[in-house]
Amino acid sequence: MYKNFGGGNMQNLMRQAQKMQEDMQNKLKNADEELAKTTITTTAGGGMVEVNMTGNKKITSIKISKEVVDPEDIEMLEDLIIAGVNDAIIKATELEKTKKDGITGGLF
Repeated sequence: MYKNFGGGNMQNLMRQAQKMQEDMQNKLKNADEELAKTTITTTAGGGMVEVNMTGNKKITSIKISKEVVDPEDIEMLEDLIIAGVNDAIIKATELEKTKKDGITGGLF
């Protein structure tokens, strides 16, 4: 029933599919390495809190201006740190999506 399907063609097709999968995996790995080397800087409170994060979402530093450190209002400082970190996460996620969508065509 399947004699005319051509086993050799199927093997070639499978090899091509494997090669494409390997190429995509290598490109994704390279994108991950590039993201790890990319620094995203965000600020909150008009620059009073600065957050540096890599493109793969690792915080590398948080800088806090002395003017925002008020022992009577720790909640404001906490809110500024949260805002800065959340903004950095959003930007890192957007960067990752942009880099990987170009490789996968938006499949993932």
